[in-house]
Amino acid sequence: MTGSTAPHLIDLLLPPAPGGSAGLRAVLGRPAGPGPWPAVVLVHEAFGLNDVMRRQVERMAAAGYLALMPDLFTEGGARKCLMQTFRELQTGAGRAFTDIESARQFLINRDDCTGAAGVLGFCMGGGFALVAATRGFDAASVNYGRLPKQLDDALTGACPIVASFGATDKSLRGAAATLEASATRLGIPHDVVEYPGAGHAFLNDAESGPVALRFLLKRVLGAGPDPVAAADAWRRIEAFFGEHLTPGR
Repeated sequence: MTGSTAPHLIDLLLPPAPGGSAGLRAVLGRPAGPGPWPAVVLVHEAFGLNDVMRRQVERMAAAGYLALMPDLFTEGGARKCLMQTFRELQTGAGRAFTDIESARQFLINRDDCTGAAGVLGFCMGGGFALVAATRGFDAASVNYGRLPKQLDDALTGACPIVASFGATDKSLRGAAATLEASATRLGIPHDVVEYPGAGHAFLNDAESGPVALRFLLKRVLGAGPDPVAAADAWRRIEAFFGEHLTPGR
């Protein structure tokens, strides 16, 4: 599903929700044409809603989805919010999950949405996408996200999952095989691939994060763009979401 013209990105504030961020910022990508479209909530990496992440929103909108990325660091930026957000990811509860649900509700209640919604995350956001797979979404895309310790418990009742990992990412060794095994045991429809030459953040179209950290991230995580692996991963994601968010198209 490819739009005929470039999608339009809109910066907006989402309606407040109890326990969520006050003045939750987000960026919305709307495909060209009249719609309606299925929705995708995108969850950003640990460096926040930066230009690289905005282009990921634009990419999903160009593929034919109402694409919304909430800023999980709305209440203080990455420096202030990062540790708390990771703690919420570990516990499976807190403001970040409320913000993700606010984004889902915002999308599915729009007149130009079909009502189907997926969640797609990168790095830290990939971990959130995996946990959120049991929370009202119709499909989840997990990209180099950390797995919960009690994985089978966390995934019981999950929606279909498409996941991509890089084999040179030392922080997630064995994650792809572990997720594949869990999804198989639980009978969850899934597509899990580990790319041999790719590392962390290989779906990004440019290096991300503070310049001073990039050498370390490359050395430890193999972090950085991999256009070949990324092209295949995006093909799989779009096919998987097409199957589970727009059946019969």
